[in-house]
Amino acid sequence: MINMAAETWNVKDKLKPVGLDGISDTQIDYHFDTHYKGYVTKLNEIWSKLPGVDLTKANQNYSDLREMKLEEAFNYDGSMLHEYYFESLSKEHVEMPSSVKEQVEKDFGSYENFVALFKATGTAFRGWAHLIFDLNCGKLRVMGADIHSASAIWNALMILPLDVYEHAYYVDYGAKRAPYMDAFMKNVNWKVVEKRIERAKKVYEAFKKE
Repeated sequence: MINMAAETWNVKDKLKPVGLDGISDTQIDYHFDTHYKGYVTKLNEIWSKLPGVDLTKANQNYSDLREMKLEEAFNYDGSMLHEYYFESLSKEHVEMPSSVKEQVEKDFGSYENFVALFKATGTAFRGWAHLIFDLNCGKLRVMGADIHSASAIWNALMILPLDVYEHAYYVDYGAKRAPYMDAFMKNVNWKVVEKRIERAKKVYEAFKKE
């Protein structure tokens, strides 16, 4: 048995956005209350059971530990990514700060290039398009993921996740993903993005090798 206390992840209701342009409150309610809270609930259930798992039966073909650890990663990432996602959205139509624009232009050539790549990645993958800060080289990078716990790179910090699972847009747009992605970009809170980039740069300065 694992000698540790069970952890707990608390739902962050304050992150739930309202009044967005092109993404209805009904869509957000469904997404937030069913999917985000579902990941948190399952993560807490897994954490409550992990201290009692029998480590002597661990096996790569099948074991309780293997299954718990696989689903821990899926639900942990699902909880975290959704919190980043909802925190990234605002009805205020926040303009992109100059520091963010400069970083985007430096790493992608132009804002238009970034948006084109971000949306195309959101089209190409089943689950997510991620704008991340790569601590290995100190630059922004767009990554795609089919599921929460796959296709990430090590030593990277999340900057802006775009959820492209059907549950993120079906209430408003049915099977049409493109107009949802357009709506997402209209509602990005760029001040939140700016804070994440600034924090990532500080980590990079401490992280990078001489």
